[in-house]
Amino acid sequence: MKHKSQSGFTLIEIMLVVVIIGILMTVVVVKLGGRQEEARITAAQADIRAYSQALDLYELDNGFYPTTEQGLKALETKPTTPPEPLKWKGYLNSPLREDPWGKPYVYKYPGEKRTNGFDLYSFGPDGVEGTEDDVTNWK
Repeated sequence: MKHKSQSGFTLIEIMLVVVIIGILMTVVVVKLGGRQEEARITAAQADIRAYSQALDLYELDNGFYPTTEQGLKALETKPTTPPEPLKWKGYLNSPLREDPWGKPYVYKYPGEKRTNGFDLYSFGPDGVEGTEDDVTNWK
C-alpha cells in the first residue's frame, strides 16, 4: 500500500499567520489612531483661520465686527439687528460648519482673551472650555 502525502497547512501554521496579521493590524490602528485626532485639530485650526479672515474683511468693509449675539452667522447672512452693516457683502464661500467634534465654534466680540479684537475658538476633543486642548485664535 502506498500512502499519498498530503499537502496543506497545519492548524498551527494557520494560527501563526492569523496572530501575525492581528499584530500588524494592531500596530496600524495604533499608528493611525493618533493621526485622526491630529487631523481634526488641524481642520479646526484651518476653520478658525478662515473665519478670522472673513471677520477681518467684515470689519474692514463695515468698520466694526459682528456682535457676540450676531455671531458668525453675520458672515453668512446680513444682520438685521444693530449695529447693521451698511456695506455687507457676504463673506463665506460655503455654509458655516461645526467644529470637527460636532460643536459650534464660539465667537465673542469684544474678546475676553483678545481685548482689542474677537475670540474665536473650539472646545477641542474633550468638549470642555478652558482646557489645554482648546483650539483658539489667540494661541
